[in-house]
Amino acid sequence: MSSKRNKSSKDDNFFMEQALSLASKNLGLTGENPSVGCVLIKRNQIISAGVTGLNGRPHAEVNAIKNSKEKVNGSTLYVTLEPCNHFGKTPPCTNYIKNKKIKKVVYGVHDVDKRTDKKAKKFFKKNNIQVINGILSKKINKFYKSYFYIKEKKLPYVIGKIASSKDGFIKSKKYRFITNSESQNISHLLRYRCHGILISHKTLNSDNPKLNCRLNGLEKYSPARIILDKNLEFKKNSYLIKTAKQIPTYIFYSKENAEKINFLKKKGIKIFKLNLKNNYFQPADIYKKLYRSNIFYLIVEGGLNLTSNFMKHNAFNEFFHFKSNKKLKKNGTIKLRNLDKILKNKFNNSEKLNSFTENDQVLRYY
Repeated sequence: MSSKRNKSSKDDNFFMEQALSLASKNLGLTGENPSVGCVLIKRNQIISAGVTGLNGRPHAEVNAIKNSKEKVNGSTLYVTLEPCNHFGKTPPCTNYIKNKKIKKVVYGVHDVDKRTDKKAKKFFKKNNIQVINGILSKKINKFYKSYFYIKEKKLPYVIGKIASSKDGFIKSKKYRFITNSESQNISHLLRYRCHGILISHKTLNSDNPKLNCRLNGLEKYSPARIILDKNLEFKKNSYLIKTAKQIPTYIFYSKENAEKINFLKKKGIKIFKLNLKNNYFQPADIYKKLYRSNIFYLIVEGGLNLTSNFMKHNAFNEFFHFKSNKKLKKNGTIKLRNLDKILKNKFNNSEKLNSFTENDQVLRYY
């Protein structure tokens, strides 16, 4: 009896791992909805699988059922997050599962969405569908940390990022890039996962960046561009301004300038006026505006002042420090002091990512 129970537990964990692996593929690409993974099991084998569609629909359960090449009645459905039990832009997944005569539902964790939270379990029991929850809950709760934060706080989940040389410089007189190409690919992967990327007007004017995702095949997932420019000092011929009609672009400002505001509007740029405090924008004010603009995952690629100001306000959910193995010495222009020490004080956890960056390091704080 004991061995049978252990075997069942191992099977549950195995199938839930497959569902979680699917969910990880679309993390950050499902709008305000969570990325959910789902597998259907019959005869102790996977007969179908599905993941939440891009921008949040169709849901994973619907995709898994529709993807099946055989009848799903009598099967077991494994899904990372509690199935929705409410009418929104789509009908409830719970009804869809019931109508397809699924005999058993196993899900990882409860949804924090109050329209669903713990209601699916009651629904399934009422309709004589066996239900189990809590499988791999610790691992899945960690995976949904960002979604839970967005849902509960009504704010974007914010990732900070900065690159430095081995001797602490974040800008070079000689080199455009401080870190190597492998580190840059990881940086572009972060952009791919985010809805928006935020910089200051100083970065806009000095670097003329593109802020796009340059990984092969993922260019179309480049994030919206957000610029903090309190006095509207942007250069009109910068790449972000010239391409604003192709990729959504936002500018936050404080000082009125009718001519420049009219210019930005003609370029298709969305502008937000915010008050300053101690001559700085308040991150919370920015985040509220971005959340209402459907920016749910945000990466901040700031310089020294922007990063320091946001750090003072505890405005990052996690932070990536890319450290080159090379010293810039006289070629370095802006130096960070004790960044990793500051980050360790700001965040409870840190890890060195196991990446293929040769001698570069990628440190993640969360």
